[in-house]
This record gives sequence, structure tokens and C-alpha cells, in this order.
Amino acid sequence: MNSARFDTKDAVRQALSTITGHRMRSALLILGVTIGVTTLLAIYTIVSGLSGRIREDVVSASRPYIYVSRDSGVGGGDPDEKQRRPHLMSELIAPIEQTEGVALVDYQVTNGAGTVLKYGQERTNFVQPFGCSQNFPFLFSTVVDEGRFFTADEVASHARVCVLGFGPRQDLFPARDPVGKTIRIYGKPYVIVGAMESRRHIVGAMGDNYVCTPWTTFEKDGLHTGFEDRNVALTTKDGYTSDEVMSNLTGTLRQARRLRPDAKNDFDMVSSETYGELIDKVTGGVALVLVVLSSIGLLVGGIGVMNIMMISVAERTREIGVRMAVGARRQDILLQVLIEAGTLTGIGGILGIVTGYFASWGMTHLLRFPFSVSPWVTLGAAAFSVAIGVFFGLYPANKAARMDPIVALGRE
Repeated sequence: MNSARFDTKDAVRQALSTITGHRMRSALLILGVTIGVTTLLAIYTIVSGLSGRIREDVVSASRPYIYVSRDSGVGGGDPDEKQRRPHLMSELIAPIEQTEGVALVDYQVTNGAGTVLKYGQERTNFVQPFGCSQNFPFLFSTVVDEGRFFTADEVASHARVCVLGFGPRQDLFPARDPVGKTIRIYGKPYVIVGAMESRRHIVGAMGDNYVCTPWTTFEKDGLHTGFEDRNVALTTKDGYTSDEVMSNLTGTLRQARRLRPDAKNDFDMVSSETYGELIDKVTGGVALVLVVLSSIGLLVGGIGVMNIMMISVAERTREIGVRMAVGARRQDILLQVLIEAGTLTGIGGILGIVTGYFASWGMTHLLRFPFSVSPWVTLGAAAFSVAIGVFFGLYPANKAARMDPIVALGRE
């Protein structure tokens, strides 16, 4: 410290001198902060990637869609009352298709009963059969890999054709073309007309374990279990918002159901944006908890900052006394020590951002999550690391600033 007055450059140089003069303890301190920032940045980025991946899988449509059912599972309400509601029968398809703002409509029929498919000596795990319309692959982000999807004529004629999900296609036909082969679903013969690409779903192979048939055929063959559920998914035309179309649909369904003006809706309606917002809330809460927990590592590093700065102040007691004797103010000494502490943790923060970036990139690619590093989070991590140094440097800085110059000069 060559000047009595406060000098920022001199403070930074002194911090670097402290690092080179005490390599081991400085390295351990910087390593602790680096690990803390790396963990914080990686956790936030991975959870953000998880949110994006769930969005891709749940909100799996090429454009916003609306889901109509007896119970959407969103918005609360009495679940028993919702299960007593009438099913969305096929008679509603035509009115829904004619509703203003509606583009594609997919009618879906399920029974909730998984089954095992067989072909020769091969067999699948449990798969979920369901019935749908010819619009299913166009409405949702699913791609036909082999063959084709069934047509509107096959839906209208109750044809016993089916399309395999990626899971049963791999299980039953690992080395041959499945198109044209016949399998039995619930004891009935179905001709395979196509097979889907893997969805690479967040739940792994479970997301590909399905087989779909025309809903008319499934209605005839697959509802003998005593449980059924019928739902409608639809996309909106360009120029219409989801809220506008949902308002139009509400009027259509109430009129088709002949509900009195004072009667409650006996159906649920939810848009894909609502699902997305719900996902963001859940993953956002998880991210907050994990980030708070990971910040504990930085707090541990802060204790190391306090320790190293206490030692540094003790070693430079006489030097501090000289500066104060020639005119340095207490605030100059205070700022000097705080900048040294902030520099130490700031170096750790910068290293943590670099390693956190590569750690996040590696983990998100390994997990097949979308990768995106927020610049605000990066700047926040850097600022937090410096703030940790300043906060935990306050005690040794205050101790240095309150020294009696005469006593300090007398120290060897």
C-alpha cells in the first residue's frame, strides 16, 4: 500500500498479492467459491432445461391446442362430480369442427387398460391402446417413421388397422418391416399400417409404449373393460387466440348439451398454454429450492473469506498503522479490505461461471434437455460471489478500520 488514501487499483493488486503469497489457502477459498457458483449455475440451467423438455413432451403440438374433457385435472373442483358428467360423445365432433376459430380436431377414446401385444415369439411390455382420428399425427408432434397413418375413410369404415408406437414396434419387429403384419389387440386382429418415430419422451420408453387405432374401431372393440374416457383435442386457426376459441367452444358445447343459462358447465376445457404455465410454476419452485440449497456452498466459502482476511489483516497490522498515521481514513482501510475480499471471491465466481457453463452443457446434452444459459442468471451468480466476499469481509475490514494507529505501529 503505497498511498495513504484509498486506491482501487492498489486494493486489487494487494488482493492478487495475497493470493500469490498464500497460494494454498487462497486456492482452497477460490475452489470453494468456484464449486458453489458451478453448482448454482448448473442446477438452474438443468432445471430450466427440464422445464423446457416437459413442455415439449406435455405441450406436444406444432401449434397451441385446446383440450376438452370431463376433467382436465387443472383448476380444482370436485373430482367425483366431474366423473359423473356425461361423456363427450362423437355427436359433438361436427359442432366442434364448425365452431369459429377451430382448425384440426382429434377425437380420442381410451379405456385405461394396458395390454401385452404379441407377434410370433415376440411380445411387448404393457402398452396403452387408444382410439383417435386421422388428425392425431398432424395435431401433435408425432412423426410416422414407417408406412402411414390411417385415413378418414378407415375411421369412417371402422377398419381394423393400427399404428404402432416406437416401443412395441421395436419389441415385436426388431429386424423386419412391421407394415402389413397382423397383431391382436384385445383379441381382435388388426393390420399394422404404420409405425411412429420415438418421441424421446421425458419418461423414456414409457412415452413410446402405445398403439393407436381408429376411434370408431376402438369404440367397438376396446371398451369392454367397463371404463371409458372420451376427449377432444383441437388446434386454433391463424388469427384466433386460445381464449377466443375457448369462449366460442363453450357456447357450442352448452348449446349442444342443452344446458340452462344458470347451469354450470358439465365439461372442462384447458389450453396448452395453461399446461405450460403450470409446468413453469412447478419447475420454478423446484429451481428456487435447489438454488437456495446450492447457495449454502457459497456461504461455506464466505466463512473461508472471513478466515483468510482475518489472517491478512493480522499480518499487515503495522502497515495499516503506518497508513493511518500518515492520513488514511478509516473508510479507506475498510474499503481496501472489502475490495480484497470481493476480488478473491470474484475470481472464484468467474471460474465457476466457466465451469458451470460446460457442466450445464454436458448434463443437458446427456439428458437431452434444451440448453440455454440465462445471461441474467450468469451475471447474478457473478454478483452473488462478489457479494459473499464483501459480506464476510465486513468483520475483518471493520476490525482493521477500528485499529488504534499507535497500538498498530507498536506491533511487530
